[in-house]
Amino acid sequence: MTYQVDDQLAEVLATGDFYYEPLGEGRYRSTIHAQGAWNAHEQHMAPATGLLSHELINFQPREGMRMARMSLEIYGLIHAGECEIKTRMVRPGRTIELVEAEMITNGRTCIVARAWRLATGDSSQVAGVEDAKIMGPEDCQTYDASKMWPGGYIRGLEMRAAPGHRPGKGIVWIRNPFAMVKDVQSPDVVRLLGMADTANGVAPRSEPGPNSWMFPNVDLQVHMYREPAGQWLGFEAQQSYGSDGIGLTSAVLHDLDGPFGRSEQILTVRPL
Repeated sequence: MTYQVDDQLAEVLATGDFYYEPLGEGRYRSTIHAQGAWNAHEQHMAPATGLLSHELINFQPREGMRMARMSLEIYGLIHAGECEIKTRMVRPGRTIELVEAEMITNGRTCIVARAWRLATGDSSQVAGVEDAKIMGPEDCQTYDASKMWPGGYIRGLEMRAAPGHRPGKGIVWIRNPFAMVKDVQSPDVVRLLGMADTANGVAPRSEPGPNSWMFPNVDLQVHMYREPAGQWLGFEAQQSYGSDGIGLTSAVLHDLDGPFGRSEQILTVRPL
């Protein structure tokens, strides 16, 4: 799958060592590193998720509260270039609150993200998880997804795949060297959420290409029972297609300390 970037679009996507340049009052400008894989003139959902998480985390922050779930609905094409984010409190509360961020490009809403923020406390007495730890990136092989996927976002990733990786299922680790927002030191959770959408492309059941299939997701749901840390994000991913044009990508999410949550994406499966 290939596409062309014209001179005007290339100027819009002027590069840097960051995904987004802040323009003030909730407005940003995407760079080539945020470029999507399906169309040259769109943003990839992964960095867009990172930017929305950046806004949600910084909206009326409170000590002792953290994001436990982020749910994103994709309304349409996420146009590259300038975007605006509007954030509001949906459900305030002392120990539980719901916040919402809306991304607008070309005058239209393209993503609506909602996050549950929960009060933290000491639950070490009963702590435990059923998700098993996976092989670390140091024991995996280099995996070049840019041979399958075009676009600036994928090109900027370092990727490693574990033995047994195959169409429809696999363990893949990814990281990137870029700041989410220019001159801003974001917490690790923003960096990692800014790669979570990549789960849909790390072990596709059908590789994109001429006479093949497309399977874009229309949502992204991330649940985190532990706040992640570090730069590496691991996916224990599997992709399923139904027989009526609808699919699902599910993944257990890992950092170097082990599993920390899960993600799911519902897919529209159709001929490319």
